[in-house]
Amino acid sequence: MVTDVTASKFDVTSGYSWHGGVQSADSPLCYEGVSFAADRLLSVQVCCMPCEAKPRFVVVYGSQKGQAQSIAEGIAEEAEEHGLAADLSCLDQNEKYNLEKESAPVVFIVSTTGDGEPPDNTLQFVKRIKKKALPPDHYKHLCYALLALGDTNYANFCNCGKTIERRLRELGAKQFYPTGYADDGSGLEVVVDPWLEGLWSAITEALSKMASDKTPDLKENAENPATEIPDVQLNLLSLTDQQSCDPVSPSRSTDSKYASPPAIRDLRPASSSGGAGLASQRPSSVAAPKTQTCNDAELAASLTFSLPPLSESSLNVPALPPPFLDVTFQDVDSVEQTVGPLNRETLFEVPVSKAVQLSRGDSVKTALLLELDISAYPTMTYQPGDSFDVFCPNRADEVDNMLRRLDLQDQKNHHVLITLRKDTKKKGAQLPSHIPQSVSLLFLLTWCLEIRSVPKKAFLRALVEHTADGAQRRRLQELCSKQGAADYNLYVRDPSLGVPELLAAFPSCSPPLSLLIEHLPKLQPRPYSAASSRLKHPGKLRFVFNAVELPACPGRPAGRRGLCTGWLFDLINPCLVFPGKLESSGGPFLPKIPVSLRPNCSFRPPPDPSVPFIMVGPGTGVAPFIGFLQQREEERKEKPEAMFGETWLFFGCRHRDKDYLFREELEDFVSGGALTHLRVCFSRDDRKDEEAVSSAAQPRYVQHNLLLHSQQVIDILFRQNGSVYICGDAKNMAKDVNETLVEIIKSELHVDQLDAMKKLAQLREEKRYLQDIWA
Repeated sequence: MVTDVTASKFDVTSGYSWHGGVQSADSPLCYEGVSFAADRLLSVQVCCMPCEAKPRFVVVYGSQKGQAQSIAEGIAEEAEEHGLAADLSCLDQNEKYNLEKESAPVVFIVSTTGDGEPPDNTLQFVKRIKKKALPPDHYKHLCYALLALGDTNYANFCNCGKTIERRLRELGAKQFYPTGYADDGSGLEVVVDPWLEGLWSAITEALSKMASDKTPDLKENAENPATEIPDVQLNLLSLTDQQSCDPVSPSRSTDSKYASPPAIRDLRPASSSGGAGLASQRPSSVAAPKTQTCNDAELAASLTFSLPPLSESSLNVPALPPPFLDVTFQDVDSVEQTVGPLNRETLFEVPVSKAVQLSRGDSVKTALLLELDISAYPTMTYQPGDSFDVFCPNRADEVDNMLRRLDLQDQKNHHVLITLRKDTKKKGAQLPSHIPQSVSLLFLLTWCLEIRSVPKKAFLRALVEHTADGAQRRRLQELCSKQGAADYNLYVRDPSLGVPELLAAFPSCSPPLSLLIEHLPKLQPRPYSAASSRLKHPGKLRFVFNAVELPACPGRPAGRRGLCTGWLFDLINPCLVFPGKLESSGGPFLPKIPVSLRPNCSFRPPPDPSVPFIMVGPGTGVAPFIGFLQQREEERKEKPEAMFGETWLFFGCRHRDKDYLFREELEDFVSGGALTHLRVCFSRDDRKDEEAVSSAAQPRYVQHNLLLHSQQVIDILFRQNGSVYICGDAKNMAKDVNETLVEIIKSELHVDQLDAMKKLAQLREEKRYLQDIWA
């Protein structure tokens, strides 16, 4: 049997492989050298047909949330189709690989987390290769390629990948394929797709060269300088794949009971889908699709409806991800209580002792302060600048809707038993570690799976197989296809459309529970910065957040609150104190929330109190600096004779009378001497505000205020060896502040752009330019 789906390569937005040509279900398979689960070990040495040993290469990955791992697994799965065998390992699985003796090409797939830090499963590897005792020829035998994943919305883009590559080169390793730097801020696939496309020929050439040289070294060829491949950033996605393939033919059911009505054109213009110019790919035996009978000029594309050229294009869609889990249900005598996550050894169930709304009036954002009583947990200690995780559940109504959609309402209290399929073709298939054994279906959907996660293309491809309506099947194929990349970004990725919203838009799609468990990620805790000091508030932990509102959009008929902030808001609403009202001492209802600390050893005030520092924190970004200043205030009381460096805070918000968070407390810090300079700006207030600075210089944003104090900034950072701390929005504010600091360095130190950037980078290296930012 041959499927009707053509595939051409590996797609990054999801983690599966794209195969060249047509996928055949009855193709002969050779299992030589493949690792199986323990219950399949007897078949490891068995071949379905005689075959020669395949050339091997190594794939190692470092992944925090699974993206890099997914790409690495896709490479390993696709290797066989290229006549190769891949050894797949995580970088923390030391027993499975040995780079010190490796003679085959090595492919690294690594992500970056936090403030440019390695993933948890990569930390030890990075520490090992950074040892100064290693000789410069330690890896002279090694040839490698590296794909780094990062996000330009954050500092230290792809820093883990860059760190590994720099150290590999210092230790003598040679590169056989250009490094790719993929940006999740603009779409990983823009870089990863073409990088993977060229990887296979590069591996083959590296293997051939190593065989001809009879040595694992990739020596530099003096006669051919092109042997040494330079570092390049791949940033173009080719939409004209020249592979010969059988396309998915366009079809649209016009009489389907599920067919969605076309959208009116003035809602959203049709997007470019990249389908133009694909006629050359269409085999001559495939007839061109018929023209739609409706007037396309009056229509607009939407989540469920496409327009030409996409609707008339042949599609390259990904191969069907192999299923690997079996799910069964076990009835139980008693109903368990779904009260919180199970990892009790690292969690603290702490009560809320105070909840105050900080914003006033009709402020665009609702800012709330929560105070937690941690006095009963003596091991729960923190420092100003630390953050902690809040573990929140999925919304009960969304879980109920998912149960109804899966037709599993009657099984919600049954225990879920998850096992590996014995016939799975997925390499390295494992049971999901984030789902405990013997938990109820209700618990699984409430605390284990991120049901609001944006569906990746592999999931969309798998949903096709469980969609009854022809028009909806075609649209799901378009959204996961190479030609539909623009539509996927526009209608799914950019608006952060969740799985429940996607299923609501495609009513004929009925996926099994096993598919959701295979494709939905772990429900992640949400991090928040501490907004207090234990010296000022012993036994208490405060934090601040905005109640996030996601607006309505195509595919999301009504707006919704953020998952964690919406849950917190509903939880504390009965005891919420509003501005201008007297605070209560609590009441009979004290809700508890599960939290765990995540100490930050770098985003802290300088240990030497005489060192000056600058804080930039607009909006709720001011939260950790409240802790900084409370700490400074108490230290000044304890050591009145000590020398304290000056402190600067640059704060900004929309309106002085609505969003000026902690106004009274900040002014008290100034009058008491803990804060030397407070500079505020209001981006939406009348520019003739009587308290504004001179009419010639009225700052609107924090970066404008920084420019007004360029000399003081340079003096603190470069003459007094002070520090600067940035907290808040990564996408706009942090970038703007970074660019402003570069401009200040250029103008005040009279250097060019490159030197200014180097000086700022040096501050980062010295941990004197620190960020706590979020997207």
